[in-house]
Amino acid sequence: MVAPHAENSGSNSAHPNQPFMSAVALFDSIPSDQPDFLVDVQVPRPTPGPRDLVVEIEAVSINPVDTKVRMRAGKQESPKILGFDAAGVVVEVGSDVTLFSPGDTVFYAGSNQRQGSNAEFQLVDERLVGHAPTTLEPADAAALPLVALTAWEALFDRLGTTQSSTGKLLVLGGSGGVPSALIQIARALTGLTVIATASRPESAEWVRSLGAHEVIDHSHNLADQVSDVDFVFSSWTTGREVELATLMKPQSHLVLIDDPIDPKFGAFKQKAIAVHWEFMFTRAMFETPDMDEQGKILNKIADMVDRGQFKAVTSTVLDGLTAESVMEGHRLVEQGKMSGKIVIKNIKHKNIKQ
Repeated sequence: MVAPHAENSGSNSAHPNQPFMSAVALFDSIPSDQPDFLVDVQVPRPTPGPRDLVVEIEAVSINPVDTKVRMRAGKQESPKILGFDAAGVVVEVGSDVTLFSPGDTVFYAGSNQRQGSNAEFQLVDERLVGHAPTTLEPADAAALPLVALTAWEALFDRLGTTQSSTGKLLVLGGSGGVPSALIQIARALTGLTVIATASRPESAEWVRSLGAHEVIDHSHNLADQVSDVDFVFSSWTTGREVELATLMKPQSHLVLIDDPIDPKFGAFKQKAIAVHWEFMFTRAMFETPDMDEQGKILNKIADMVDRGQFKAVTSTVLDGLTAESVMEGHRLVEQGKMSGKIVIKNIKHKNIKQ
């Protein structure tokens, strides 16, 4: 059962004399080829619960999960704010906060149980937050949390690799946001040979720049190009089960982050291949005892960035946290051809809907 984490733990409900803020919201699941599928709104500025930070948003990024949540949300009685990545400045803290102070620059992916980051201010539990890298602009910092957390958890928590791990790691769709982070983490913190997939010359060049030892073409049969793989990361598993089982070693490990259509996991049985799921929001959704691991991971990522071991994965920067720019970001993500991340910086407001 999902632990309750509604807005009564820090609130967006209006109170007398409570100030309002600008945000980008949805009221229904509308395809991105329609106008105004997101709108500019004003909502009450949030007040913190005991473990909450109020963060003034400087930049956000757009992830595939934003578009998926938008299309699954349905009609909303009140504005639903998306956004699962942010960089900003702490402006207020709850009574029990110990890890941050007003004025701290932070980055985080937050929780899918609360209002998102496409707003002037956002509530976030301090345990999910890291100190932002000192060497990155907010736009580049905002591109990192969700993909870095997903990659880190997939590599270390699910696949169980360590600094001493060796063998072959196959990363499907290497130029995507999470794979772009995973390649860098694996190169910096393990002894694995990283093999990434890409189908376009520019994508292949991108993943090589991130540190992939080898690049193969996922538009052709992967089992014809690589074999004896110890670990596989997949963000697109549908229809590839037999192919992956063929190229993987007996008793190897697969981690996936997608939702396979009609999955054929029986393909992995004969080789006793372990299949793991990674979902970055699990710790926040269920308020697990190790929920604070996400803040610790983000601090490690920030340290890697500042030591030159992890580079920004930003590919496109849009100006203005408005419905117009967020809609453009959603459309770009849905095209599925991006290398790296789309970020939005600088808060500009217009056409506010009361």
